Amino acid sequence: MLDAPALPLTIVSGEELDEATRRLLRPGELIEDRHGIPRRLPAHYYRIPSWKESLEIQLAPNFGLWELIDVDVREAREMRTFPRYVPCAITVLAAHLQLLRDEVGRVVRIAANGGYRSPAHQLSRRASPHMWGTAANIYRIGDELLDTREKVERYAQVARSVLPGVWTRRWGRSPGYVFDHLHIDLGYVVVEPHRSEGAAAV
Repeated sequence: MLDAPALPLTIVSGEELDEATRRLLRPGELIEDRHGIPRRLPAHYYRIPSWKESLEIQLAPNFGLWELIDVDVREAREMRTFPRYVPCAITVLAAHLQLLRDEVGRVVRIAANGGYRSPAHQLSRRASPHMWGTAANIYRIGDELLDTREKVERYAQVARSVLPGVWTRRWGRSPGYVFDHLHIDLGYVVVEPHRSEGAAAV
């Protein structure tokens, strides 16, 4: 049995998911990134019972759970209904975003499809930290839309100075670059929750 998280959410392992959900989330499977390097997908998730809970739960002082799971119709239909499942590492992303928000002193807005995206999302063609819940696409900071090279590069520098080890995409219009948002990610972080005392070791 997994320990209860500090958040009012249940942690579940991929083995506990129903077959249809496992097929979409592919827990623990290997998937190649754009360089052909195999990456192992997360296998532990927070179970989100409803949209109401996602609106009420704060992952960090200035970031609600809903902001990091907001998607459009490009996400698989089954992944837009509830209960929904997000990798446990999403809390690590929220903590990093809070540090960035504290540094800039203004509201940081995440784009739709700019937080967690499941492996079944139409944009999930190769492994991306979005599928691990460890990447965010920021489209606005305060009243500034990040739609110019100067603004994207300025805030990318701020993010790199505040968040050790963070990676940002470079500005540009070719595939793999960004021109209308700041992409930050922490890499392929997997969180393995603690098990309750007395439970068998994995």
